[in-house]
Amino acid sequence: MSRHLVIGGARSGKSSFAQAMAEAHTGDVQLIVTAEILDEEMRERVAKHRAERPIHWHVTEAPVDLPEAIERLNLGCALRTDLADAQGHPVRNAHPTFVLVDCLTLWLSNILCTQPETLSERIDALCSAIKSAQGQLVLVSNEVGWSIVPENKLARLFRDEQGRLNQRVAALCDEVTLVAAGLPLKLKTLA
Repeated sequence: MSRHLVIGGARSGKSSFAQAMAEAHTGDVQLIVTAEILDEEMRERVAKHRAERPIHWHVTEAPVDLPEAIERLNLGCALRTDLADAQGHPVRNAHPTFVLVDCLTLWLSNILCTQPETLSERIDALCSAIKSAQGQLVLVSNEVGWSIVPENKLARLFRDEQGRLNQRVAALCDEVTLVAAGLPLKLKTLA
């Protein structure tokens, strides 16, 4: 079992780095995505990501229920959104050996915009799921605190909570890699 956090700025190459790790894995790969399609531009982004990833990966969509999705994988019973049985029911997945979560930033944004009163509880649930994760878990997250102070309250709250979330997740992970300009820099590694 290992846990790895991959952080970086927008378009830093962090998702590509994490995807390359998953592609190099010889076993089952489960991708948990947190994006929601709310407009045409996001629809195009999601379509591009789908086209770039291997077709045999199992995909779970978890825009707000990320802790539960990780827990289901721990139990070996995640629903696959890409396959159905003969009756059209979603197929349950065997326990994967590699889980890629892309990304914590969108998940946090979804929580702040839809369930802000549950934020602390949801982050605690995520941390608990990460602690109990089985196999190899790779989590992608944005580093958003290196810019100017946002001018509105929600944006400042998001920036602050993203920094706190990254710190909590990094403390739980065996490895942390910062990706900048497509170049990975190990911040934390197993001794």
